[in-house]
Amino acid sequence: MTYQEVLAAARTCSGPSCKACPVCNGRACGNIMPGPGAKGTGTVAIRNYEAWQNVYLNMDTICDNKPVDTTFRFFGETYDLPVFAGPVGAVNLHYGDKYNDPEYNNILVPACAQAGIAAFTGDGTNPEVFTAASAAIGAAGGKGIPTVKPWDKDTLYAKLDAAKASGAKVFAMDIDAAGLPFLKGLTPPAGSKTVAELREIIEYIKVPFILKGIMTVKGARKALEAGAAGIVVSNHGGRVQDGVPATAQVLPAIADAVKGQMTILVDGGIRTGVDVCKALALGADGVLLARPYVTAVYGGGAEGVQLLTQKLKGELEDTMAMCGVHSLSEITRELIF
Repeated sequence: MTYQEVLAAARTCSGPSCKACPVCNGRACGNIMPGPGAKGTGTVAIRNYEAWQNVYLNMDTICDNKPVDTTFRFFGETYDLPVFAGPVGAVNLHYGDKYNDPEYNNILVPACAQAGIAAFTGDGTNPEVFTAASAAIGAAGGKGIPTVKPWDKDTLYAKLDAAKASGAKVFAMDIDAAGLPFLKGLTPPAGSKTVAELREIIEYIKVPFILKGIMTVKGARKALEAGAAGIVVSNHGGRVQDGVPATAQVLPAIADAVKGQMTILVDGGIRTGVDVCKALALGADGVLLARPYVTAVYGGGAEGVQLLTQKLKGELEDTMAMCGVHSLSEITRELIF
């Protein structure tokens, strides 16, 4: 298959909300929820994508003509590039009934590991979603990051214990999921967490813990105070709050505040290896792509994941070479026009 064939195949089984667009820019799905769209006006997902298009790179080809190294080290694991598949839950509700969550993760997690990256996996109101995702990560040698919702303490601990027993080595919480409509009013409850509550959770689990959904310098410093090993600068694809800035807009200030003290990841509208390079230049250590990997699985299964990852790697390598950098550590703010 080619990547274009993956997209074409995905259009036959995605939907009705996801159109498997040539470029996943948030326009066709708008404010459709359930579905991959954004909350309210639906403009935040569009803003995320467009913000990266408004960041420009400087070229410099007066340099050594040598291979580019995209190797990325992440909490004891080495990956081929600084890219992760983002966490997605309820795929059958949002993207189409070809797969349920366990089926989706059983394709995505090993396919990512085979492609040289790792997947963040999602959570849901059905406890089997998180359990099955954690088991898939364990079967992949721990190469994956189970991402739990901000449940009540007892629910959280039970889920994290099960994930740890499955072999997961790094955990995440999408703390901003407190704003998802389907989590409101649940029993057990899910919602915001204080610094003290997060510190207790992180100290309990005793493995690197990443907080996803950080959009301010203040939030990043709170995450650091709580003991988080990393953050994901993320507005949840615009799905939890309308009217917020794009992740590319807030990333530089957050990176300036906590770079070197914790791992900084970013998501939201990143679609190409060029975007990956821009994100690293603005201060991120790595990036997440969620919607494109859903399309890859729906359209091509494991092969779709491989093709998308190869596409991103090739684009990143070409961009780095044309900007005169040959390792990830050489990508700095100087590349930005």
